[in-house]
Parts: sequence; C-alpha cells; structure tokens
Amino acid sequence: MESVDVRVLRAARDWHVAGHRLMLATVVKTWGSSPRPPGSMMALREDGRCIGSVSGGCIEDDLIHGYTTVYGGPGMPCSAPRLVRYGVTADEAHRFGLPCGGTLELLLEFEPDPAALDELVRRLEAGQLVRRTVDCRSGAASLKAASAPEPLHFDGTMLSSTFGPQYRMLLIGAGALAEYVATMALFNDFAVTLCDPRAEHRDTWAVAGVHITTEMPDDAVRIFAPDARSCIVALSHDPKLDDMALLEALHSPAFYVGAIGSRRNANSRTQRFIEHFDETEASVQRLHSPVGLYIGSKTPAEIAVSVMAEILAVKNGVVPTRRLRAEFQSSRPVKA
Repeated sequence: MESVDVRVLRAARDWHVAGHRLMLATVVKTWGSSPRPPGSMMALREDGRCIGSVSGGCIEDDLIHGYTTVYGGPGMPCSAPRLVRYGVTADEAHRFGLPCGGTLELLLEFEPDPAALDELVRRLEAGQLVRRTVDCRSGAASLKAASAPEPLHFDGTMLSSTFGPQYRMLLIGAGALAEYVATMALFNDFAVTLCDPRAEHRDTWAVAGVHITTEMPDDAVRIFAPDARSCIVALSHDPKLDDMALLEALHSPAFYVGAIGSRRNANSRTQRFIEHFDETEASVQRLHSPVGLYIGSKTPAEIAVSVMAEILAVKNGVVPTRRLRAEFQSSRPVKA
C-alpha cells in the first residue's frame, strides 16, 4: 500500500495524460469538528470519477455535481482556483453530514499544471520530501525540496503543503502480535518491514505486502535508515534480538521507538542499557516501553490496537500522558 496523497496525485497526473479535464480539491482550513483534516485531498474529473476524500461523502457528492454540471462542463473553462466553504450554517452542516459545529474550507484547483504535477509525482515516487506552494489567485504552483515535514500553511492567498514518502514501520520479531500490528499499519498507509533472523518464526508469517528481512536486528535498523517518518517496534520477546535493534534505533531520527514487555522487564532493560551499553537516563526516555496505550488489552489483537494507537498519537503530535502509560505498565499481562 502507498500514501493516499501519492495515489491522488498520480491519478490526477494520469488523467491529464489521458486527456481528461480535472479538478484538485484540498481541505485548507477547518473549524470545530470536521471529517477530514487540513491537507486532505481528492481529484475529480469531468465524468464524475474521483479519488481521495475531503469529507464523509456528502461534500464529495456536491463537488461531483458542481464540477460535472457547471465548473467542468464542456465550453466552461475554470482556470482560476476557487475557495468554497461548507457547514457555515446549521442547515448546511446537516445537509452535508458535518459534525455539529463543523465547518471546512476547500481550495479547488481547475486543470493544475500537468508538468508540475508530473514532476511532483516523480519526486514522491523517488522518496523525496517536497513542499508545494499554490497561488490561490492564479493557480500557479511551485515545488521546493523540504528537509523536514511542515504543517500546512494557508493565508487566504497562498497554500503551502508538504508531500513526502510514506511513513515507515520496522517490526522486530515475527508472531501473532506483529501480524496484527503490521495489518493495522498497512491500512494506515505505513510501509512495513519485518525483521526476524529466526526461520522457525519467520516462515509462518501470513501478512501480504510486508517486506521481510533476515539480518540481525541492529544491521536491519541501519539498512532501514530510519528518518523522521519512521517508527521501530521490537516485538520478539527475545532480549538478544530486541536489545540490538533498540540500541541502534534510540540514536536514530525515528519519531517512535517502542518495545513489548512487562513493566518489570522494561525496567530491567533500562538498567541493562545504562549499566552495560553506555546509555543514559535521557537517551532511554525515547523508548516507549511497555509499548502501547492502556486500554485493558489482553489478546494479541487488542494489544496491537493499543500499540498502533500510541504510534499514531505520537505521529500526530499527541503525547500520551504519563498516567496512562504508568497504568499500562502496572497492569500489562504480556510477558517478555
């Protein structure tokens, strides 16, 4: 599976090549509750075919109707972008299925420059991080290499948004829990790699779409080359494997590093890292262990939900509270 943004932009590029008229819609601002966050995109062509999403469905229907009958109709070119707002009144919110008090504003780009669109897709497919800036008055778009992800910026006249390669996940250790975590990561648009040098564990792996590697975990982390859009989760229950990966991962730019285990085993790992591997209290603070948010999970599937929830929280800038993590550590039934 690949990034939704890449799929939307590639479809728009390919529709251009095939001779279709199209519109690109981007959520630029929201107020109150909204179905999709700023930066969400959809591409729509003149025959009503679309890809991506800007809401729960009703706004898409309205955009399809408007574009196929008005904006995109034969002989009705619309080169200048338009800003449209949904959910301003209670009646509109009800009509379009928006949550109570929800309002969102969209930038509609008609016939975005095909050359710039093609260049953007090629850069994204090459794994580059790109900042796209659109003049909301003329529709002119420019591309610039970005060194780090940046939040969407919209001031009413200019829209700037960062596009980049997929978020990536490296799992250490095959098994039921890793399979559930990998499945959830895949449908959250992560590219997933599994590392397990143990053939007897690796050979029973049943999740398609995951890259499998057999190196020792510390080598696997180095080959994986973590960046700020990467997370590493040790799930082998074997300190000889998990520790090797974690010691390498703690000093990487990965946005999340986690390890399975009981609170006692987590404390033992911390002490081991400090006493024998020259780690410090500060460096081990990066480690989420025991991994996951406390939700009273007991089965591998439930534990995977808690793990994925914590990863997504950190990815989205939500720091799990110490109270929740402390409760989780004291009640976690999993043994390492």
